[in-house]
Amino acid sequence: MFLLAATLSRASAEDVRIKDLASFDGMRGNDLVGYGIVVGLNGTGDSLRNAPYTEDMLVGLLERLGANVADEQIRPKNVAAVFVTAALPPFARSGSQIDVTVSAIGDAKSLLGGTLVMTPLNAADGQIYAVAQGSVIAGGVVAGDQAGNVVQGVPTAGSIPSGARVEREVAFDFSQMEEFRIALRTPDFTTAARVEAVINNELGAAVARMRDAGTIDISAAAVGNPSAAHLVSRIENLRVRAETRARVVIDHKSGTVVMGEDVRISRVAVSQGSLTLRVRDDSVVVQPSPFGNGETVVVPRTTAAIEEMPGIGLAEVRGSSLSDVVTGLNALGVRPRDLIEILRSIHAAGALHADIVVN
Repeated sequence: MFLLAATLSRASAEDVRIKDLASFDGMRGNDLVGYGIVVGLNGTGDSLRNAPYTEDMLVGLLERLGANVADEQIRPKNVAAVFVTAALPPFARSGSQIDVTVSAIGDAKSLLGGTLVMTPLNAADGQIYAVAQGSVIAGGVVAGDQAGNVVQGVPTAGSIPSGARVEREVAFDFSQMEEFRIALRTPDFTTAARVEAVINNELGAAVARMRDAGTIDISAAAVGNPSAAHLVSRIENLRVRAETRARVVIDHKSGTVVMGEDVRISRVAVSQGSLTLRVRDDSVVVQPSPFGNGETVVVPRTTAAIEEMPGIGLAEVRGSSLSDVVTGLNALGVRPRDLIEILRSIHAAGALHADIVVN
């Protein structure tokens, strides 16, 4: 566990491309959402008594297609109402295709084998930017009968690869921008200063100016007003060494501990042990004497004991580098769960110089 953490930390010390550290102003996606119906299910659709909106959507769809079903009683079991979500990527053009996710909103048991009927997808401004349709690939399966069933995965949600076609483009012309910003995903003054220096050294002009820990302003006018797209192509592959805060990430569920390269531990002594509580319930049957008038009685007998498991004595832990920290903690010879408590105790004592992130 700790050898893996050390390896990851050494890799993170290498120079990283600016495109992997930051995002560029204007290069962002947009969320889309719509609702529609999935047809062709094998009796696993919505029960229309609990989801009457499914029948309303189906009637509306059939009437738009020219079928008059206003006075008909429709009770299909192969139709389900769904939400359809997608992300419109930056610079998506009309006619390009994007992936969509389909999720049941009624009491349908499975979307396996269903087909999504033409569904408009709207953005936050209320405009339709894409239309989705296609066969749903469900992520699970249901098997069983009236006496019981078994569910594997999530059969009420699925996806349609390239299931939506873009119909409207976002009104944004990146090529006309004379100034734009670089936003660091993890703000840090040292990293931002290094990004500024690398860009200015590469382009030979004062193109970049650090605004704060997370923002670097880029001016195309400083290099003769090239197009913003060409300027980004020259900047995004430049490499910078990123600085991060010293962190220890703890995952209680899996017992995983990941330590950053800059984690340090001051000289501290650690002693660790554990208590085990054992409780046992036994039942004793007490019967009356022969030819007596008594009744047979079950008397409970409970035995409880506390055992102290052998633990480590006082052990010195200190580390001026990540390898020293890993060596010192591994020398304790404790389980990962106990190691998590030791790290938290060292942090509480003020000897662990890092932020602790608990998941």
